[in-house]
Parts: sequence; structure tokens; C-alpha cells
Amino acid sequence: MSHSERWQELFGPTVDGPEMRLASASDDSGAGAGGTGNLKYSKGPWTSASGTAGDLRTRAETSRSVLGRGHEGVEAGAAGLSSVTALKGVLTSWEERLQAVRDECEQLKGTLRTVAKEMGETETAVKTSLKGVHVPGEGDEKR
Repeated sequence: MSHSERWQELFGPTVDGPEMRLASASDDSGAGAGGTGNLKYSKGPWTSASGTAGDLRTRAETSRSVLGRGHEGVEAGAAGLSSVTALKGVLTSWEERLQAVRDECEQLKGTLRTVAKEMGETETAVKTSLKGVHVPGEGDEKR
């Protein structure tokens, strides 16, 4: 049975069954799936993503506020024009969209911050649990 190139990239040769590899793992250096490489975690990307979600939340709220102020007095100044009703509908629609973005970003910000905290705590717990494990090195004598 033949598999696509993409399938083989992701899962490796199918002679002995599929082999999953991490996208961040090296293919040829011996590091990676089944190799001797090290997979390292950094909470930096999670914390950064949380901050970006927070920034987007703030910008969405600012935009919603500015949009509302920009439409103040339109109804009074254009009374009787049919376009005022359409304009009011568009304003309401955009205010609702921006509010939904703001609310979703607020939730996402908290979730991403929680992931960063949990991953950092997990990493610390794993490091602590492995401190007592002896790993043979080059300095060990062979007996």
C-alpha cells in the first residue's frame, strides 16, 4: 500500500507501522521520535499569547467605544433620511461583533495564562521528581 508524501512526512515509513514525529523534532540528527533529543518547554509562548489576547481585548473595546462616539448626533442631524435606520443597524451589528471579540479575548487571555502556569508547574514537578535519578555519564567508570 502506498501513502502520500505528506503522510510519510508525518508518520514515517509504514514497513513496521506508522511512526509519529513531533513537528519540532529533528528528522536526521538522531534527536526526535525514538532519538536522544531533548524536548524543551517554555511558558514564554503561552504567556505571550495571553498578553496578545489581552491587547486585542483592549483594542476591540476601544474601537467599539470610538465607533459609538463617531455616530453620536447622526440621528438628529439626518432626521427623516432612510439611511439613518440602515446606519443604526450597521452600528449595532458592529458594536455586537466587537463586544463578542472583546469577551472572547478576555476568556482566552485567562485560559492561556492558566496553561502557562500549569505547564510551568508541571515542568517544575517533573524536574524535582527526576533529581534523584542517576543518569550514567562519560565520567562514570565501567565495571
